[in-house]
Amino acid sequence: MSELRKDPILGRWVIIASERGKRPGAFQTIPEEKNEAICPFCYGNEHMTPPEIYAIRHDKSPPNTQGWKTRVVPNKFPALGIDEKLAKRGVGMMYDMMVGYGAHEVIIDTPDHHRNIKDQSIHDITNVISCIQHRIEDLHKDVQMRYVLVFKNKGKEAGASLFHPHTQLIATPVTPITVKAELQGAESYFKMKERCIFCDIMHEELSLEKRIVYENDGFVAFCPYASRFPFEVWILPKNHDIDFHSESVVKNNHFLAEILKIVFQKLAIGLNDPQYNYVIHTAPNRFARRGYWQTLHEDFHWHIEIMPKLTRVAGFEWGTGFYINPTPPEDAAKHLREVEID
Repeated sequence: MSELRKDPILGRWVIIASERGKRPGAFQTIPEEKNEAICPFCYGNEHMTPPEIYAIRHDKSPPNTQGWKTRVVPNKFPALGIDEKLAKRGVGMMYDMMVGYGAHEVIIDTPDHHRNIKDQSIHDITNVISCIQHRIEDLHKDVQMRYVLVFKNKGKEAGASLFHPHTQLIATPVTPITVKAELQGAESYFKMKERCIFCDIMHEELSLEKRIVYENDGFVAFCPYASRFPFEVWILPKNHDIDFHSESVVKNNHFLAEILKIVFQKLAIGLNDPQYNYVIHTAPNRFARRGYWQTLHEDFHWHIEIMPKLTRVAGFEWGTGFYINPTPPEDAAKHLREVEID
C-alpha cells in the first residue's frame, strides 16, 4: 500500500509507492560511457585546462605540470563568471535580473582516469575534501558570493560530460531556493523546539536503526524517511556543525573520507554501479550579508545528499512537486547494510 510521507525540514510530501515493488534487481542501471578520447583532466594534459587555482602536489613541482594529487581549475565553460561585475536592475515593471557574476570551478579528484570514490584510498578522498574546504573558505572572502554549492555528477544520465572523476563547485551571488527552504525550515523548527532539526533527525534514525546504512565515529549515513529517490542516502556529521569547512570538520576529514568510500562501495556493489549525483549543503556566506537570523549557528547542520540515478523525474513530479519513490527507504537501507565489502 502506498504512503504519503512528509519531509520534516521542507514540508515536502513524497509518495512511497511500495506496491510497485522496486527492489535492487528490478532497476536497470545504464552503463556509463567511458570516454576514452584525449582527456583534459589526465596527467600530462594540464595545458588543456585553464590555469589551476589550487592543487595538492606530491612534490614542489610548479603549477600546471604533473606531480599533483588533486587539482582545481576554472570550468572551461562556466555557468557564471568571476570576471563579471555584479549589477542588479529591473526589467520592465515585473522582472529583476543581474549580471552572471559568480565562480564555476572543477576539482579534478585524481590523476587516475578510472578511479572513482569507491576505488580511491582514504588519503586520496581526504585530499579532495581538503580542496573543497579550501575553495569554500577562499570564495567566502568575496562578500558578493552568497553561496557555494559543491556537487558531483557521475555518468551521462547524471549530467556529466567527462568520465574522469571530478567534482564541481559553483558560487552564486544569491542563496539557492532549495537551500533557502532548508534554512527556513530549520529556523522554524528551532523557534518551536529550540533544537536543531537535523540533529533531531539523526538521533531519531540512530535510535530506530532501520534506515541506517553505515556510521563511524564522526558521521552517520542513512536513507531519509521521506526519500525522494530509491536508495537516496544522506550523510551528517554527528557533532552539530554549520559549515563544511569549519575547523572541527577538518579534524574529522579522515572519518568523512571513510564513510564516503564505504557508502559508494555499497551503492556500486548493491546496485550494479549506478550513475549518481551528490550535493553538499553547507551554510551560506555570512560575510556577504548581515541579517541572517541569530540562531543560524544553532539551527542549521551541513550535510551531503546522494541520489542514485535509478528512476526518471517525469510529468507528475514536475507538475506537482511530489516525488514518487518505488522503494521504501527501510528496504533500501537494509539492502545497503547487508552489502559486504571486500
